[in-house]
Amino acid sequence: MLDVDMKGRVAVVSGASGELGRVIARTLADCNARVALHYFNGKDRATQLCEEIKSKGGEAVTIQADVSNKESVFNLRDEVRSKLGPADIIVNNAVQQYEWTSVLNQEEEDYESQFKTCVLHNVLMAKAFIPDMINKKWGRVVATNTECTMQCNPNQSAYISGKGGQDRVLRVLASEVGEYGITVNQVAPGWMISDRFRENPIDDSGYVKNVPLGHRGEDQDIANAVAFLASDLASFITGVFLPVAGGNVMPRI
Repeated sequence: MLDVDMKGRVAVVSGASGELGRVIARTLADCNARVALHYFNGKDRATQLCEEIKSKGGEAVTIQADVSNKESVFNLRDEVRSKLGPADIIVNNAVQQYEWTSVLNQEEEDYESQFKTCVLHNVLMAKAFIPDMINKKWGRVVATNTECTMQCNPNQSAYISGKGGQDRVLRVLASEVGEYGITVNQVAPGWMISDRFRENPIDDSGYVKNVPLGHRGEDQDIANAVAFLASDLASFITGVFLPVAGGNVMPRI
C-alpha cells in the first residue's frame, strides 16, 4: 500500500484559515508534516485548527501575513524558519475575495487585487522560500488554481485573469527550478463541497448535471491531490495543471 509520510518536512499553507486551506493543512499534518498555518484576517479559525492539530500529536504554528506584500511574505519566511525550520513545501492557496460581475461593471481595483493575490503572491512565496529548497536540493510548490480558468464564463474575468497569470508564472518557475529537485504544480478545484456548503446547502443541480462523475467533489479531494503532489510519490511530476473537478473541465492536447 502506498503511504504518504511527510515526517521531517516543513509545510507552509497560505490561506490556511479558509475553506479549502483548513482541510489541506489538516491533511498535511495527518501525513506527519510540521505545518505553518498562514492567515490574513482569520486568526480565530487558524488558532482553532492549530489547536486541533496539536491535540492529535502534530506540530503546527499560526503566522499572520499579507501575501501581496514582499516585506510581509519575507517576515513569514523568517517566522517559519525560527519556529519550524526552513520550508520544504509551500502551498499557495490564499486569494482575496470580491463580488463577481461583468467586465464592463467590474471595478478596476478587483483586477488589481487578483493580480496581487494570485500572480504576485506566487512570485513572492517563490522568492522567499525557494532559495532554502535549492540549498536542500528538494522542494515542493503546490498552488490552488481553479476550473474557472479553463471555462472563461461570464462574470469571472478578474478572478481568471489572476489565475491565468499565476498559471503562466508557475509553468516558467517549474522550468527554472527543476534542476534542483523542486517540483511546481497546480491543483484546480471545481465547485467543491466545503464546510460553508454543508452548513448552508443550496441547489447545485444546474452544476452537477454537467459533471461527468455526476456529483460534486469534497474539500478532502483537493487536500488529497495536494498531499500527493507534495509527497515523494510525485517526484517526477512538475509543471502540471491538475483539475480536480469530476471531469467538468478536461485539459486537451
